[in-house]
Amino acid sequence: MTASTTVVSATAQRARSRPARQIARDRYPARPVDADWPTTRLGREEVWRLATAAPFVLANAQTQRKRLRGLTRLLDWLQGQPGATWQQRWLAGGAETAAAQWRRVPLRWLAERGFRSAWLPSELSGALTVLIGADVLRPSLSWLVAVPGHKADLAATVALGRDRPGFARLQAHSRSGSSPSTARLTAGRVAVIVAAKGGTVADITVGDVLELADVETATMAAWPRDLPAFYSTFRELGALGADAPARWRQLRTAGQRTADELVDRYDLACRPVRDLLVDYLRERQPGLDYNSLRDLSYYLACRFWKDLELHHPGIDSLRLAPEVAAGWRQRVLTKPLAKASTGGHEPGLRISHRECLAKVRAFYLDLSQWAIEDPARWAWWVTPCPVGADDLGRRKAKRQHKARMDARTRERLPVLPVLVRAVERRRTAAEERLRAAAATEPGASFTAGGQTLTRPASATTSTRIWAVDPTTGQRRDLSTEEDYAFWAWATVQVLRLTGVRIEEMLEISHHSLVQYRLPTTGEIVPLLQIAPSKTDAERLLVVSPELADVLSAIIQRIRLPTGTVTLVPAYDWHECLWRPPAPLLFQRRFGPEHRAISHGTIRKMLHAALADTGLVDPTGRPLTYTPHDFRRMFITDAIMNGLPPHIAQVIVGHHDINVTLGYKAVYPDEAIQAHLAFLARRRSQRPGEEYRVPTDAEWDQFLGHWERRKVSTGLCGRAYSTPCIHEHACLRCSMHWPDPAQRDRIVEIRDNLQARITEAEREGWLGEVEGLQISLAGANDKLAQIDRRRPSGQTVELGLPKQRPTPTIQ
Repeated sequence: MTASTTVVSATAQRARSRPARQIARDRYPARPVDADWPTTRLGREEVWRLATAAPFVLANAQTQRKRLRGLTRLLDWLQGQPGATWQQRWLAGGAETAAAQWRRVPLRWLAERGFRSAWLPSELSGALTVLIGADVLRPSLSWLVAVPGHKADLAATVALGRDRPGFARLQAHSRSGSSPSTARLTAGRVAVIVAAKGGTVADITVGDVLELADVETATMAAWPRDLPAFYSTFRELGALGADAPARWRQLRTAGQRTADELVDRYDLACRPVRDLLVDYLRERQPGLDYNSLRDLSYYLACRFWKDLELHHPGIDSLRLAPEVAAGWRQRVLTKPLAKASTGGHEPGLRISHRECLAKVRAFYLDLSQWAIEDPARWAWWVTPCPVGADDLGRRKAKRQHKARMDARTRERLPVLPVLVRAVERRRTAAEERLRAAAATEPGASFTAGGQTLTRPASATTSTRIWAVDPTTGQRRDLSTEEDYAFWAWATVQVLRLTGVRIEEMLEISHHSLVQYRLPTTGEIVPLLQIAPSKTDAERLLVVSPELADVLSAIIQRIRLPTGTVTLVPAYDWHECLWRPPAPLLFQRRFGPEHRAISHGTIRKMLHAALADTGLVDPTGRPLTYTPHDFRRMFITDAIMNGLPPHIAQVIVGHHDINVTLGYKAVYPDEAIQAHLAFLARRRSQRPGEEYRVPTDAEWDQFLGHWERRKVSTGLCGRAYSTPCIHEHACLRCSMHWPDPAQRDRIVEIRDNLQARITEAEREGWLGEVEGLQISLAGANDKLAQIDRRRPSGQTVELGLPKQRPTPTIQ
C-alpha cells in the first residue's frame, strides 16, 4: 500500500511540475537553424576578400597581421575537412562537439603538417570570430555559450558584419536605461543569437530568447540571474513585438491550461475514460474558477482513475467491483508517514480524503443526472457510485477540523505579542547592521545589532552589502537580511491588524488608501480598500493609527525619488493569470527590476522570522505561523474583546456568520449566548421607541457628539451619550487618545504637576498629593502612548497615488 501510494504521489508531482519552459517553448517556437545560406557556399578567395575587407580591418597593423595568419591557418584546416560548404566542414571537423576545447582540433591537424606557433591558439580565435561575424560560419547556441571569453569581441564583430544599425539602436537603448554591465550582457546575448540563427536584431523572436535561456541554464553551473534584465531591456527595444509578455517571469509561467491539458498531465491509459473526464471538465468549467477546475482534474484523473489503472491494469469501465472500490477508498483514506523508530514508512490518515471522495461521488451523480437530459452522450457511463453518502461523514469531520484549528489558534494567540516584539527587534537590528556596514571601509570591523562583523576586503560592484562573521567565517548578505526582516515585520503587522487573507494583503496597492472627510467637521478618516477575492465583494477597513504607521513605512520604502510608486504586475496563483501592473505596496527590488512579493516568499520570510523567536509548540517543536493563522487570531481576539460577531463578519468579509463563529477559538454556544445576552440587556435598558429611524435633529445631535470629542491634548473616545467619569480630567482617562502634535503641551502639564507635588509636600498639603500623583501617572502614560505610536520619530505623508505615464516604445 505504501509503495503504490508513493507511485501515485510521484505521478501527481510530475504532472504539477511539468516544466513551464516547455509550455512556453510550445507557445513561442524558436526559429529553425538553416543548414545552408549564400555566404557559407563562397569559395576560399571570396571568403578571404570578405574577411579581410572593411569592416573587419583592425587599426593596429600588428594585430591585423596576426588575424590574417590565423585566418590562413583556419581556412587551411576547414578546407581539409569533408563537406561542400564551410558550415559542413566546420561540423565535420569536430570543433563543434569539442566546445570550449575546440582549438585543440585544428591545432592537432596543423601540427601534423608542421604548423606550430605559441601565438597560433589566439590567432585561430580571432580568425574564427571574423568568420562568424561575416556569416561564413554559424556555430550552435550551445557552442557559443560554452566557449568562454569571446562574447565581447563577438558582439563587436557581429555588430559590424551583420546588423550595424540594429546593434547601434540596442546600444543606445541599453545605455539610457540600464547599467553598463547589463548593457554589455544584453549585447553579448543578442550577438550570440544572431551568430547562431542568422538574420538581424529585428528578426530575433521570443522563441530564440527562450532557446538561449534553456541552453545557458543547461550549460552554466548556476542559473543566469541577469536573464530577466536582458529580456526586459531587449523587449523595450520593440524587437520582440507587442505580443511578447512584459516580463521574463510572465513568459516562464504556464498560464491556464485547457481541460485536455489538465487531464493529459497524468498519462491515462484508457482513452475512452480520458475523453469522458475531458468532456466532464468542459461541462463543469463555466461554473468553476480555474483553481477549482484544476483541483477537480487532479482528484478525478490522478487520485481516482490513475490510481485504479496502477493497481488494476487494463481497467476500462467506471463500474467498479466491490473489492476494487473498497481497495481504492482505503488507499485514498491513508498516506505514508515517516516512522521514527525504523526510519521507514507506515500508513496514516489522510486528512483531505473526504474532498476526493466528495468529488468522485459528484462525478457519478452528475453523469446520472445528465443522462436524463442527454442520454446519447452520457447514459453509456451511468453506473452505481462507489462512494456512498455515509463515506463522507462531513459532520464529524467538520467538528474535528474545528477542534484542530481552535487548538492551533489557542497555541499561537497568547504568544502573538512575543512574535510582534521579535520581528520589530529583528527589523531594527538588521537596519542597524546595514547602516553600519555601509559606513565601514572594506576590511574593517563594525559592531551593530548586537553582532560584530567584518566588511570583505575585496571591492565589489554589487549594490548589495556583504559582511563576514569572524566567529563562523560565514559570508552574509546584509541587504537581503534587512529586506527579509522588514517585510516579515510588515507582513505580521498588516495581517494581525486587519485580519485579511494573504491574497488580499498582496493585492493592497497605493490606490487602496482612500480618505473619507466628515461633512460637518472636515475631519479625514483614513480607510483601506480591500479588493474582492474569495467572496467577490470588496470592503473598507478603518485604518488605525498603528496600521497607518505600518503602511506609511511601507510606502516610504517603495516610493521612488520622484514620489511615485512603481507599477508592477502580479501573478494570480489561483487563476494562473498575470494581473495588470499596479502600484502594489508589497513589492521589492529583485536585481534590476521591482517585483510583487509572492505567497511563497511571504512564507519564507515568516519562517525566517520565527526561527529567531525560539517559540515552541506543546510538543517541543518550533512553532510555525501561516498567514491564515493571523486571520483566525484577529477574529478570535476581536470577538472575545466585545466586538459583536455580525460586525466581525462584515470586517473580515464572510458571507455567513457561522463561518466567522467557526474561526473563533471558543465554543460557539458561548459566543451565541453572550451575543443574545448583550442584545437583551441593551433592549431592556432602552425604551422601545428608540428602535426606529432617527430624526434629522437626533442625527445632528449624534454627529455633534463626535464633533465635541476634540480636547486640547487629543481626542475623547467615550461612547455616545455617556457622561465623563473623570470630571474632564482627560489625562487620567483611558478613553483619551493623545494627539502627537500636543506632546509639548502634555510635557508642560507633567512638569507643572511635578512642581505642584513638590510644593504640596513642602507646605504639608498632603490631601492634594495623592490626586496630583494620579494625574502625573496619567500624563506619563499619555507620553508613552505617543512614543509607542511614533517609533520612527517622524510623520510620513501618505499622499495620493499618482499614475506614471506609460512609456512610449519606439
